[in-house]
Amino acid sequence: MLPNGRRLGPHLPLAAGMVRAADRAGAIGASAVQIFVDNPTSWRRRPALPDELPAFRNRLAARDITSISVHAPYLVNLATPDDDVWERSVELLASELRVAAAYGAAFVNVHTGSHRGAGAEAGISRIAEGLGRAVERAGETGDGVAVVLENGPGAGFGLGRSPGELGAIDRAAAVAGVPRHRLGFCLDTAHLWGAGYDVGTVEGVDELLELFDAQVGLDRLRLVHLNDSRSAMGAGADRHEHLGGGRIGTDGLARFLVHPALHGVAYIIEAPGMEEGWDVVNLARARDLAEGRPLAPLPPSAFQTRSARGRSAPPEPDAVASGS
Repeated sequence: MLPNGRRLGPHLPLAAGMVRAADRAGAIGASAVQIFVDNPTSWRRRPALPDELPAFRNRLAARDITSISVHAPYLVNLATPDDDVWERSVELLASELRVAAAYGAAFVNVHTGSHRGAGAEAGISRIAEGLGRAVERAGETGDGVAVVLENGPGAGFGLGRSPGELGAIDRAAAVAGVPRHRLGFCLDTAHLWGAGYDVGTVEGVDELLELFDAQVGLDRLRLVHLNDSRSAMGAGADRHEHLGGGRIGTDGLARFLVHPALHGVAYIIEAPGMEEGWDVVNLARARDLAEGRPLAPLPPSAFQTRSARGRSAPPEPDAVASGS
C-alpha cells in the first residue's frame, strides 16, 4: 500500500508456483498484482483451472491484496482487418474474462491493437465490435469483470496512442452496445512517453490527465502502469526501465502517484527483471516517490537487466531500505 492508501504492486510471474508467487507479493508489501493466467504468446488455453488457484486466492486475500488484474495475451488484436485473427482475438478475450472471474480479478487489461494499414476509423470500428462480442460471449461467468484498454506507444499502425483515440474507441464501444461498466482504461507511462507526451514533469502529467478527462473521463481510469522508459520521448518505442532510471525521471512518475484525481486507481509496475528481485526495489522506489523522498542511485547491475528475463542480481532489500 502506498502512504496515501492507494494500491501498488508488480506484474507477478506465476511460473515458479502460484502459492509461492502470492507469498512473494505479500513479502514485498504489494497491495495489487497483475498476472497472466496462461501463456501470453499462445492462442491455446489450458483446459482446466490450476489446482493451486484456491490457495492462491486465499493467500492474496490474507495479505489484503484485493486488486487483481489479468493481462490478456499479446496475440489479441481486436483492431485487425484479418477476419481469422479478429475472431480468435474475440474468443481469446472472452475466455480471459471468464477465467479472470475465477481468479477473483476485476479487470482484464488488453492492448488496443493495430489496424495493420486499414486506417484508424476501420480499426476503431473493429475494436468496438470485438469488445461487444467478447463481453457477450463471456456470458454470466465473466459478468463481474471489465475490459481495460491500455494506451499504445504510437508505433506503426497501433491505435490508442492518444486520449483522443481512446475516447473515439470508448464512444464506438458504447454504440456497439458495450455496457459502460464493462469497459475501463489503463495508462502506461512508458507508452505515453513513447507517444510523445511529456509525462516527465508535473505540468505535463496534469495536462495529459486533463486531456484524458475531457476525451474519456478520469472516472474510467482503472489502472496506471507505472514504468520509466529507456526510449526518447516521441520515439514510438516501448522499452521499460526501473523507476527513476530512465528518461521520464522522477517528477512525473511521482505526480501520477499523488495526483488528487487518481485516488481510485491501482498502480502496476512492469520494470525489467521483476521476477529476479527487482520487484522489491521498484516498489520501494515508488513509495519513496509518493512520499517525496529522493531516490537512491541504482547500482550498475540494474542496467544489465534489459528484459523481463534479466539475469542480473538486485541489491539486498535491506541495502535498498538504507539507501546504499
